[in-house]
Amino acid sequence: MKKDRYIFPAVFSYADDGISVSFPDLPGCFSCGNSDEEAVLMAKEALGLHLYSMEEDKDEIPEATPINKISLESGQVVVLIEVFMPTMREAVENYSVKKTLSIPQWLNKLALEKNINFSQVLQAALKEKLGIRER
Repeated sequence: MKKDRYIFPAVFSYADDGISVSFPDLPGCFSCGNSDEEAVLMAKEALGLHLYSMEEDKDEIPEATPINKISLESGQVVVLIEVFMPTMREAVENYSVKKTLSIPQWLNKLALEKNINFSQVLQAALKEKLGIRER
């Protein structure tokens, strides 16, 4: 079941060249930063994208481990990272993707002469074809 808000512990590992971030409950979810602030921001983005991908793949999202159960090494701290998924989902779903298409040369020339925005026309045509009013 999709939730609106997730909070997961992240392990911040401090080194001379920056901060590495890992999520013990989410194998494969990593990030980094040069400062605490940057590491937190990058961790939020990494966590949100990882959870979005898990939702899309219908993977089970685990419960977060309590921070007092996480073993740490020297130079590590636990930071709770929170993501608000409705915002993340909207950002990912409305991200523009580049599409390659083919049209006849004569049509391309005429459209360029008329200063036609190809992206706007394609979006409008797809929405009309799919019966979508606005999104």
